[in-house]
Amino acid sequence: MQKVEICGVDTSGLPKLTAKENEELMIRLKKGDKEARDKFIIGNMRLVLSLVKRFRIRNLGADDVFQAGCVGLIKAIDGFDIAVGVKFSTYAVPMIVGEIKRYLRDGNSLRVSRSIRDMAYKVLKTREEIEERDEEATIEKIAEALQTTEREVVYALDAISDSISIYEPVYNKSGDTLLLMDQLCDEKNTDEIWTERVALGEAMEKLGERERKILYLRYYEGKTQTEISEEVGISQAQVSRLEKNALQNIRLNIS
Repeated sequence: MQKVEICGVDTSGLPKLTAKENEELMIRLKKGDKEARDKFIIGNMRLVLSLVKRFRIRNLGADDVFQAGCVGLIKAIDGFDIAVGVKFSTYAVPMIVGEIKRYLRDGNSLRVSRSIRDMAYKVLKTREEIEERDEEATIEKIAEALQTTEREVVYALDAISDSISIYEPVYNKSGDTLLLMDQLCDEKNTDEIWTERVALGEAMEKLGERERKILYLRYYEGKTQTEISEEVGISQAQVSRLEKNALQNIRLNIS
């Protein structure tokens, strides 16, 4: 991850696009301008690179992970709707990260060790034996029977569990299909939280451009104040002061 060239691309020479340039190129590429599309992709590769750096890559090369991130970037470009009024980076980051995670998962970069698989087999066997006695196979009972900790039991089961799509059908009768997502409730996106997010967005809009950028880099990209000071071109003390003032202004505008 320390090398300058990745996938044949000189990352140190990647162009930086302003918000206005990004917006103009997006409008053009949505109208079918291939040149604008290519410029937009190259101009947003820095975003992909910054997200790739978050992952500690061991078995897989950075080149492959970067390519997966670029696939996510292109998917984000194709699916982005200008009319929504959301910044492209806000829309693109989850898609890029999702594509990278999907590649890492499919590439088996995280392999379940033999010892964990053996423990998982013992857990499943013990659970079956307990249920055959018409007893509830709790984690506590399984751990006690195996003379291990509850944490080890949970860890072993998690390690062998497969993720499924929320669009997986769980019931189908007479053409009426019930999906997994139909049985899920959302306790996070309540009306109250949605209102708070709208208020937060409005409060952010009242901040200066530099303050917004500092908060974005600090809390969205997870950068340190020192890293931000180098990128913005001011001292770490100034970054700290601006961040503190911005957060205080947001609290005042929301309350």
